[in-house]
Amino acid sequence: MRRWKIALGTAVALGAISVASVHLLDMGNLSGGTAGAAPAPAAFVMPVPVVNVVKKTLPIYLDYAARVESIRSITLQARVPGYLQEQTAADGSDVKQGDLLYRIAPDDYQAALDQAKAQVQRDTATLEYAKSNLGRGTDLAKAGYLDKDSFDQRTSNLRTAQAALAVDQATVRTAELNLGYAEIKAPFPGRIGRNQASVGTLVSVAGTVLNTLVQLDPIYVTFNPSESDLVQIEQAKANGPIAVDVLLPGETQPSQKGELTFIDNTIDHSTGTITARATIGNAKFTLLPGQYVRVRLHVKEQPNTLMVPQVALGSSQLGKYLYVIGKGNTVDQKLVSLGPTDGDLISVTSGISETDQVITGNLQKIGPGMPVSPLPQPKPAS
Repeated sequence: MRRWKIALGTAVALGAISVASVHLLDMGNLSGGTAGAAPAPAAFVMPVPVVNVVKKTLPIYLDYAARVESIRSITLQARVPGYLQEQTAADGSDVKQGDLLYRIAPDDYQAALDQAKAQVQRDTATLEYAKSNLGRGTDLAKAGYLDKDSFDQRTSNLRTAQAALAVDQATVRTAELNLGYAEIKAPFPGRIGRNQASVGTLVSVAGTVLNTLVQLDPIYVTFNPSESDLVQIEQAKANGPIAVDVLLPGETQPSQKGELTFIDNTIDHSTGTITARATIGNAKFTLLPGQYVRVRLHVKEQPNTLMVPQVALGSSQLGKYLYVIGKGNTVDQKLVSLGPTDGDLISVTSGISETDQVITGNLQKIGPGMPVSPLPQPKPAS
């Protein structure tokens, strides 16, 4: 029994020594680990590109959808009947004023002209004889050898011959006109369309359509400003001619320029718009009648306008906003009111100041009050 108690006491003592050793070993490891540990890393600060606010004079435009119209567009028809002998200008040709387009067989009209000229020659001879005969009659009447009735007859013959010659000369002019009408020429510069009468067709007067001719330079662009815009347009017009830019589909910069030349005198009550028209130089024939384009009317200049890149804009339930660098390089959110755009820039009418630095990148990774590291960027082109 005693031997069992001695063994139990020994076991308890050994257990206590083992626990103490483990405890001391852990304390040593903790003490050594704390002494050699690296300092905690600094918190990450998001780098963000920033730009300064641009201050510039902003041109103010009014934009409209528009349609191109020809100043002059005619149907080519014959003024004399006959067989169509030749088409001298190919379909779709650009022609100058006076260029020959079609020719009608001229034989009949040349013959009529020759006949009229021959009649002139005949009646000219008759007139010369009548003049000579009246001269002799005058001398005989003075000498008493010719009675008054015979003298009056000779005078009448002279006047008849003069009238006949005048008729003949008019007939010659008519024949010359008809011969000239056998050649159909361009009355103004432009472009002809598709031929509508084959060579050999019997052409009637103002009944057979040969082709069409449209003027392309200059050309009209017609659009419909709203009744509310009319006030701005009239104010701009009072200050001088209004410049008009034309943008073709897909263009961001105008390819053609012109001037506002017409505003109608009545507003369409059903649409609340008025018809307006600009005259555009079109030397390269870029614009064609019937084409749809956009026009910009330069109505005024707005000085000291604050501009920011459009990519810097954010949107929330409260409206449009910008992130700017605030105190201590933290993000400051500013609600803004916007105005017209100019290329990649947009005007801000309220909400920011000229000295603000606008954040343009990493916008999805930052929020109000967050510390950031500004990375200055080149100033946007004004």
